[in-house]
Amino acid sequence: MGALIPIERHGIIGDGRSAALVAEDGTVDWLCWPRFDSQACFASLLGDGGGAWSLHPVGGWRARQRYLTDTNVLRTTFSRPEGEVTVTDLMPVASEEEERRLLLPEHELIRIVECTRGEAEVETRVRLAPGFGTQPTVHRQRSWGGYCVETRTGAFFIRADTPLHWDQGGVHARFTVRAGERIHLSLIWSPEGPAVLPPVREGSEAALERTSQFWRSWVSAAQYAGPYQEAVRRSALALKLLQYPPSGAFLAAATTSLPERMGGSLNWDYRFCWLRDSAFTARCLYGLGYRDEADAFVYWLMHTTVLTQPRLAVLYDVYGNAPRPERLLPQLEGYGGSSPVRVGNAADGQLQLDLHGEVIDAVCAQVHSGGSLDGESRRMLVEFGDLVMRQWQQPDASLWEYRTAPQHHTHAKVLCWTALDGLLRLHQRGLLPRLDANAIGRAREEIAAAVRSQAVDVRSDTYVSTFGGDAPDAALLLLPWYGFEPASSPRMRATTARVLRELGAPGGLLYRNPVLRAEGDGAFLACSFWGVECLADGGGTLEEAERWFQRLLAHASPLGLYAEEVDPGSGHALGNFPQAFSHVGLISAALAIEERRRQAPLRSWVQPEVRA
Repeated sequence: MGALIPIERHGIIGDGRSAALVAEDGTVDWLCWPRFDSQACFASLLGDGGGAWSLHPVGGWRARQRYLTDTNVLRTTFSRPEGEVTVTDLMPVASEEEERRLLLPEHELIRIVECTRGEAEVETRVRLAPGFGTQPTVHRQRSWGGYCVETRTGAFFIRADTPLHWDQGGVHARFTVRAGERIHLSLIWSPEGPAVLPPVREGSEAALERTSQFWRSWVSAAQYAGPYQEAVRRSALALKLLQYPPSGAFLAAATTSLPERMGGSLNWDYRFCWLRDSAFTARCLYGLGYRDEADAFVYWLMHTTVLTQPRLAVLYDVYGNAPRPERLLPQLEGYGGSSPVRVGNAADGQLQLDLHGEVIDAVCAQVHSGGSLDGESRRMLVEFGDLVMRQWQQPDASLWEYRTAPQHHTHAKVLCWTALDGLLRLHQRGLLPRLDANAIGRAREEIAAAVRSQAVDVRSDTYVSTFGGDAPDAALLLLPWYGFEPASSPRMRATTARVLRELGAPGGLLYRNPVLRAEGDGAFLACSFWGVECLADGGGTLEEAERWFQRLLAHASPLGLYAEEVDPGSGHALGNFPQAFSHVGLISAALAIEERRRQAPLRSWVQPEVRA
């Protein structure tokens, strides 16, 4: 492979169906079409044979990236003393009214080159590698001057308002731009059948205007007035890029196999929807005022869980189906040689006891925000309660998806408590009249008693990761979040202090637990934001929470994006990118800080109980 570009030196663009990563050198090195979880046509991020679309001035130029203000339109600027060139990248989106009125390509990636000063010679090469480089292709030059690359599942159309040529297995062009000149390039994918091919220049300019307006209009609706607007808005925009509007589902990330440890094998496919993330995502969306997105997501949760009820799977695809079986792609050497490259995810078969609590908490958030429950949902929630009562005493794989022997994880037990507690609150509102509230209440108290007797280190009076264990886990910071115990209680404050002390890393970062820290795992960004939120909720002072939050903001990429983890030593991002869990953590922490500042909780559906 060529020079390795750090994960955090990428931007993401997307249209709600798929997403592309654009490296700071102007290379699109990741794109799956037609869906996020489809096979990639550009995957050089994971190996030389994966295909890419390079676009940059010839010679040595200094590059920097930024988003057009309040959009997911990416601009890469190449500069040197004698000139400056910008490349604007977008995947067009449109409002529902515009989609009804206009004839638009189904899937398109647009790149606009503009010389803003002096002049430059620019080179581009499109090397398609469908099916992660395994699908055969046939290319044909078309009368409109571009190329059609055909595969067994559809066709790619490569167009520009400058001459294109075919050589060395791809489309190539080299052209000179002078101050004020713009060159437009477009890649369209279409399944078998006629493709919509608007004029490349006029179509690209109209798409840029339409897409910029779409994103600005969407993000302007965010109901956050705190001091961290730039970070919150960028996180909201990143999160929106990971939602699949046809179903309402949110993906964990847009990529697969970006390593959690460089050179290691912890390379997983995150292009799926994790129930683990559901309560966090729903609460954040409602907290920001994005009712439509939040409702669509909760409706997706309820529809999806109907398909496997009362058992819940760990993850689903965007339509609520089981993910593909996990398999390896030996033709790709992996990011920085970190192999294997995986597609699919075997965590689907694990027992994780937290899942019902996550889904029920998301439903509670929807009901609190004015939503209702239909008869099928009510029946299903009652069945969830019955299942939780039957299985809460079993060991599980935890939210961290350990592929070792199951254990009795404290976080999982608390989420079983959360599930039953949420059902009781829905029952008290008259929404679950057939719930056996007495049995649910007894089971809830049994779980609470078990946690308080078996998950506490008596020497330090702190909660620990597993029943009978003696080590902390960053997931313990979520106990106040779910209402199990106030962040201000003596035991919870001691637990918070211990987690921050024993799992802390420079810059406000936190590891998940001591085992993963010892094995060389990176610091987990979502956990780091949980620390902020726990402090803001009463585990510390407002000033402590803000100082911690500001330190974490320094770990964002130059574009304000976060991966799953950070290497505290090098500062480089680790894991799939951008990571929804990290951005949800940032939003939730910012909302918690604002709640503490205003002394007006937004999360009033969580009512912590103080118990002796």
